[in-house]
Amino acid sequence: MTIETTSAGVLALIAIMALVTLVTRFGGVFVMSFVRINPRVESFINTMASSVLIAIIVPMAVAGDLGALAALAATGMTMLVLKKPLPAIAMGLVAAALVRYVI
Repeated sequence: MTIETTSAGVLALIAIMALVTLVTRFGGVFVMSFVRINPRVESFINTMASSVLIAIIVPMAVAGDLGALAALAATGMTMLVLKKPLPAIAMGLVAAALVRYVI
């Protein structure tokens, strides 16, 4: 199946992606309404966000360019010092921008 990259085709793709996103979000809530939240399930839910974050960061650390590595280091150090995510993200962005501007 192919969709032409005309205005109508692009809008159709956006609508399809929005629909898939809504179905997965609402579907997850619907399925979880049948699951009893015990300590084991709660632990799984709490650690799932960390595993997704690690799945994003590890490939960047292994195969990233110097800007990505600088961003990763700056974000990690700022997070360790300040323990606040927003300044850590800002420092990572600044570090990546500076390294990529200089090199």
